[in-house]
Amino acid sequence: MLLLPHPKRLLLGYLLGAYTTSITVGLVVVYWLGNSGALSTTEHTISPAVDIVLGLLALVIAVVVGTGRMARASERRKNKHADKPKKTPRWQRRLSEGSARGTFVVGLLLSFPGASYLASLSAIARQDLSSAAIVLTVVAVAFVMLLLLELPLISYTVAPESTPRAVEGIKGQLSRHGARIVVIAASVIGVLLIVRGVAGLLV
Repeated sequence: MLLLPHPKRLLLGYLLGAYTTSITVGLVVVYWLGNSGALSTTEHTISPAVDIVLGLLALVIAVVVGTGRMARASERRKNKHADKPKKTPRWQRRLSEGSARGTFVVGLLLSFPGASYLASLSAIARQDLSSAAIVLTVVAVAFVMLLLLELPLISYTVAPESTPRAVEGIKGQLSRHGARIVVIAASVIGVLLIVRGVAGLLV
């Protein structure tokens, strides 16, 4: 969306769709957890072992990317399918049309809660908040979750001329140093998850 025509309009449409899904689903999940016995079950489901497994997975990703195996596999797939026309996914075609209504629908469909958002909703349900506080907290969590959409939208609004140049610069940096960034980020996240998991097992 950042590199397509009318990025501000596209971002706004996608953001409104994402808000609609994340806030609506978030409120439903929080009230469901608060009014059922699922919350106590959820507390015992997420164990330190999960942190350790996810940490090891992050370290595996760091090794695969760092050794270049992922890049070589991607290159082989490109060469294998070079003669076949690549079919563009429908949601990407909707984005390229430049319609805020289209991006609203895409944002609506692609913004169902992930694992971190569900963990936040579980924490909210445990706080015994009033209805108004629950709504405000869910909205705040959704706002934080969608910062990657909100920040460029604000940037395009405040600095519409310099933002496209900055986007192109960031794109160039990622193409040159993207693998290194992934290796560092995955390594840090993996180590932190493993440390937290081991600490949870020892406590």
